[in-house]
Amino acid sequence: MNHATRRALLGAAAAVPVLRHHAFAQAAAAWPDRPIRLVVPFGAGTTTDALGRILADALAKEAGQPVVVENRAGAGGNVGAQAVAQAPGDGYTLLLGTNGTHGINSSLFPELGFDAVKDFTPIAPFVTTPTVLGVPVSLKAGSVAELIALARAKPLSFASAGNGTTGHLSQALLNLRAGLETQHVPYRNASQAITDLLAGRVDAMFYHPLGLKPHLEAGTLKALAVTSARRVTILPAVPTMQEAGVKDFVVEGRWSLYGPAGMPAEVVARLNRATNALLADPAALANLRAQGVEPVGGSPEQLAAMTRDEIAKWRPVIAAAGIRPD
Repeated sequence: MNHATRRALLGAAAAVPVLRHHAFAQAAAAWPDRPIRLVVPFGAGTTTDALGRILADALAKEAGQPVVVENRAGAGGNVGAQAVAQAPGDGYTLLLGTNGTHGINSSLFPELGFDAVKDFTPIAPFVTTPTVLGVPVSLKAGSVAELIALARAKPLSFASAGNGTTGHLSQALLNLRAGLETQHVPYRNASQAITDLLAGRVDAMFYHPLGLKPHLEAGTLKALAVTSARRVTILPAVPTMQEAGVKDFVVEGRWSLYGPAGMPAEVVARLNRATNALLADPAALANLRAQGVEPVGGSPEQLAAMTRDEIAKWRPVIAAAGIRPD
C-alpha cells in the first residue's frame, strides 16, 4: 500500500465519527417528527399510570407530537424498564421510572435485564409520595412511640401490597431503626390488605396517602406518621417518622422521566424543561397534589445522583431483611 492510499484510508476513517455526529445532530434538530412513546411499567389504573398520563399531556405540548402511553407491566416494573433500556436513544421512547425500577429492584432481583444507571439517560425528577403508617382504631397505639412499645411487648403484623414494595421496605426499615421483629404479611393487592387492616386481622400497614385517606377521614383508621422528609399537603396534621422520634427514616415513592442511554442533549433539555414547567403550573400542581404526590423537579444531573443514592440506600436494608421478590 502506497502512502497516498494509506492517507486516503486514514482520512476516510477519521471522517466516519464526524459524519455520524453530523447525522445525529440533524436527527436531534428535527426531533420530534413522529409520535413519542412513554412506557409506564405498571398496569392501567395504577397511580403510575395516572401520573404518566398527566406527564404525557405536558410533553406532547412541548413536542408538538402525540405522546402515547404504553403500559408494560410485570416483575415490579422491570418488564417496561427493560423495553426502554433496549430501545434506540433517539428520544422517541421514554420511561416513567420509579424508585423501584431505578433503585430498589437493583438489590431485590438477581437478574434485572438492564443496568439502572448505565442503560438509561436521566431526564427529570418528577414527583414523590411517602407511605403512611396506618393502624386500626382498635389498636391501642396513638403514636409511633406507643406502636414501638407494643411491638416490643409482642410482635405485631404489618400488611403490604407485596414483597419489595415501598410499604414492605418501610416496615423493614422500621425494624432496622427501632430494633424490632415484626411480622410481614404480603397481599396480592393493596385493597385486600386494607380490608384486613380495617377488620383488625393485621395490626398496621405502610401505604400511600391516597389509598388510606378515605378510611382516615371516616375514622376507621389512624395515621401515626408519614415517611417523607416533610409533612404532606393532603395530611398536614400527621407527623413525619423523624418528628415521631425515629431518626434517619425517609421512604418515598418517586417517579422520574428517563430515556434509553445515549439520548441527544438537545432532546433531553427540551423534555426536562417541559417536565419542570408542568410542576411550576399552579393548576397542574393542584391536580398532582390531589393525587397524593408532591413535586420534585430538577436537572438530569440531580436525577442521576438520586438514582445512585436510591440504589445504595436500599441495598443494606434488603440484605438485612432478607427480602426476595414474590
